[in-house]
Amino acid sequence: MTPPEPTVTIAVLTFRRPDDLPVVLPALVDQARSVAGTARARVLVVDNDPARSAEATVAGIAADIAAGIAADTAAGTGYGDIEVAYACERAPGIAAARNRALRESEDSDLLVFIDDDERPSAHWLRELLRTLLDTGASAAVGPVVSEFAVEPDPWIAAGEFFVRRRLPTGTTVDVAATNNLLLDLAFVRRHGLAFDTGLGAFGGEDTLFTRQIVALGGSIVWCAEAVVTDVVPVKRLTRRWVVQRAFSSGNGWSMTSLILTRSPLRRGRLRARLTASGLVRIAGGAVRLSRGTVLRSTRDRAKGVRTIARGAGMVSGAFGYAYQEYRRD
Repeated sequence: MTPPEPTVTIAVLTFRRPDDLPVVLPALVDQARSVAGTARARVLVVDNDPARSAEATVAGIAADIAAGIAADTAAGTGYGDIEVAYACERAPGIAAARNRALRESEDSDLLVFIDDDERPSAHWLRELLRTLLDTGASAAVGPVVSEFAVEPDPWIAAGEFFVRRRLPTGTTVDVAATNNLLLDLAFVRRHGLAFDTGLGAFGGEDTLFTRQIVALGGSIVWCAEAVVTDVVPVKRLTRRWVVQRAFSSGNGWSMTSLILTRSPLRRGRLRARLTASGLVRIAGGAVRLSRGTVLRSTRDRAKGVRTIARGAGMVSGAFGYAYQEYRRD
């Protein structure tokens, strides 16, 4: 007997980005249509603006998409109706918005997260589904590559601040971001997992969530073919922004490591290890920065600063400081 097709929700979170939704939503509907016969997919927009600023935009796009699907179906080239749903999460913070996506997906078997400023590759969803279903993993994650609104500062390019990991398909990983992540909701529900809203203004909620999956005996598998492109705006192409992001990365790692460690004794030992590891990075980064200054190497200077920032983030996180990357003024 053929097993039923799994149902999958494609969740895109948004906060006052009206220019991105008209681009990403039609692409996500195309992704949903492309997996017909393998899965039944729907698109969900979670608006984190209490003023519901994205609602009218989503409604208009959904109407246009529905009209296009109807025309295709009448011509014999459609794949049936694709739902484009809208939900407003008034509680501020990305963790609250991700939890709303979990709640809105109670009738789905699978949930995939993608950011509103990202663009999926042609077979993105199909490849994520294939990897998850073939391996029986609890989650599948794909690579993110960056596309820039303007040419980055040579210092930023030399420091490789936007270069992310690339791994062979099938590689298991112990942590993942949620900007390209497919979840088996049966595993999530069985263990009562949710994103920590206490981290909503700080970031790291995805780090903690995915590390909890692994800590609970689940597995996260890499899918090299499921690429999404991150469209980086001008405001993020500054030295200040990329250095703060490196600091936030180290800070989040220490914070989530301590949250996952319950025993006070073990937490004390972990805090010492995190501090030592951060100090080693600071020292190593300082050496590289000095060498780059002497040799006039932009690469060494930039990478030295990046390493120092991550190390400083680790040390600060070990001592309880939490950097509010997503603070709203």
